[in-house]
Amino acid sequence: MKKRESRFFSNVFLLMVSIVALEIQAQESEPVQPIFENGEAQIVKAFEDPDYWIREDLWVETEFDSDGDGRPDRMHVDVTRPRQTETEGLKLPVVYNTSPYFAGTAGNNPEYFWDVHHELGEKPTQYTHPPEVKRRGMRPIISKGHVKTWVPRGYVVVHSSSPGTGLSDGSPTVGGDNESLAPKAVIDWLCGRAKGFKTRTGDEEVLAYWCTGKVGMTGTSYNGTLPLAAATTGVEGLEAIIPIAPNTSYYHYYRSNGLVRSPGGYLGEDIDVLFDFIHSGDIDRRAYARQHIRDTEMRNGMDRITGDYNDFWAGRDYLNDMGPMKAALLMSHGFNDWNVMPEHSFRIYEAAKAKGIPCQIYYHQNGHGGPPPISMMNRWFTRYLFGVENDVENDAKAWIVREEDERENPTPYKDYPNPDASLVKLFLKAGAPGKGELLPVQPSKQDPETLIDNYSFSAEELAKAEETTHRLIYVSPSLKEDLHISGKPKISIKAASSKAAVNLSVYLVSLPWDEGRRVKITDNIITRGWADLQNHKSLWESEPLEPGRFYEMAFELQPDDQVIRAGQQIGLMIFSSDRDFTLRPAPGTALTIDLEETSIEIPVVGGEAAFLKAVQ
Repeated sequence: MKKRESRFFSNVFLLMVSIVALEIQAQESEPVQPIFENGEAQIVKAFEDPDYWIREDLWVETEFDSDGDGRPDRMHVDVTRPRQTETEGLKLPVVYNTSPYFAGTAGNNPEYFWDVHHELGEKPTQYTHPPEVKRRGMRPIISKGHVKTWVPRGYVVVHSSSPGTGLSDGSPTVGGDNESLAPKAVIDWLCGRAKGFKTRTGDEEVLAYWCTGKVGMTGTSYNGTLPLAAATTGVEGLEAIIPIAPNTSYYHYYRSNGLVRSPGGYLGEDIDVLFDFIHSGDIDRRAYARQHIRDTEMRNGMDRITGDYNDFWAGRDYLNDMGPMKAALLMSHGFNDWNVMPEHSFRIYEAAKAKGIPCQIYYHQNGHGGPPPISMMNRWFTRYLFGVENDVENDAKAWIVREEDERENPTPYKDYPNPDASLVKLFLKAGAPGKGELLPVQPSKQDPETLIDNYSFSAEELAKAEETTHRLIYVSPSLKEDLHISGKPKISIKAASSKAAVNLSVYLVSLPWDEGRRVKITDNIITRGWADLQNHKSLWESEPLEPGRFYEMAFELQPDDQVIRAGQQIGLMIFSSDRDFTLRPAPGTALTIDLEETSIEIPVVGGEAAFLKAVQ
């Protein structure tokens, strides 16, 4: 009896093992599919191992010839995809990242920037060109960026080198049409409308049979500009973009309200310098690109003498090209990004909203770069690339990282600027060379005040000084409670110069200055703005100033969203040359401000009532 029982249980055990083995085999034979939970694509174990990814590269043919060789330019493209797209016929959407940086750059040596030590309007000395870029990188991988994030979640990741960089044909144009049409061609290939080839000059075609026809783009800085560039073509299949700190207008990057103004950290850089910085393409075609793009189109159009807006700059302003755009837009930027300033994202976000495009904006309090939390990006791509109804379009429109919080923990708001904010007009009361007052009521009659330009002092030094003749500063009463600013301050100024041209710099600062940074991710600079008084009538045309004559001008400062803490004062600082951003003319120019005709409007959450409550 015991032997029979033993055989019985042994047979049962073997049967159970067989059943489990069959179930495992059946599971393994079932096609692997992306998995979604809480409206987000999840990491799938079968997609996670890089050893099972397929990596390949190819060249996609475009519709343009920007290097003058008589044949359409081809863009170098790499693909990283799960093996199931080959073994099981799985089709997946694409996360696409394109860049002029992948093959290396010329480096940031100020020796090869424009000299900024000259008078405004004076013809500058030609800058020295850097050594030619030596291309780096090994096929088939152009970049490893984004693959570890998106391939395990069930996406194919695609990279491409921009025209005139890496192994792509063409010429860099820094915002020209070919930089929009190049990613369009790659998307057309992914959707079966353009041709891809195994080699740069061959005829053997490559098909994107593994693509669902849904593409999303993302990237940071220049790599964030190019998703927007592609979206402005209206290309079918580009469903969503997540630009991070994008440069949306090269005029706004290298000029400010008519003033020649450098991006922060790159004093003396201009658009032709950026051309040399990225020009890593075919060495045999570089001479053509330098002659026709850098030395002709750019030099004739960039106008480093007047700083005026013109057709050259208008053609490199993506706000002017948004008519065909329909891709869902999630913007990301830092309020303390003084390289690609926060206005770049805001201007596009506003235009996208006006067009009815699904859009959200994420702002943090740090500097250049900084993507939204991965969960936000995941929800965005899951909704628009996989078509999962996760209700993301009904999420908050604006996400702001508050001063004490980490970037992964933004606060949701109905919109940006805060809908409860309104402009509060503040007036100036004399106090030079010390501190004047910034008041909600206009003081009685008072005389103008004058500062003497001197680039030797930084803006921070000028703001901290108790007394100096090199700036004018007007401060509010100490705040008795926190004050929330949200939006773009606007200054209306009436000023006179002792010369025919003068730098005009305007800052909002928080005082007293906190050397220890009491709040860990913000400083005492609230926001900034710059302008050329010669452009008081128009950005398109400047006129020399008549020394001693007063001119009226109004312009906006950079957008911000910041809580100014109780105990601080808001200071309006007016000075001339900004040593970190503007030209540096010889010290001594007198800039005189008519206090009675100068004011600033600050966007305050709660409006005038909130401001008065905070200062009284």
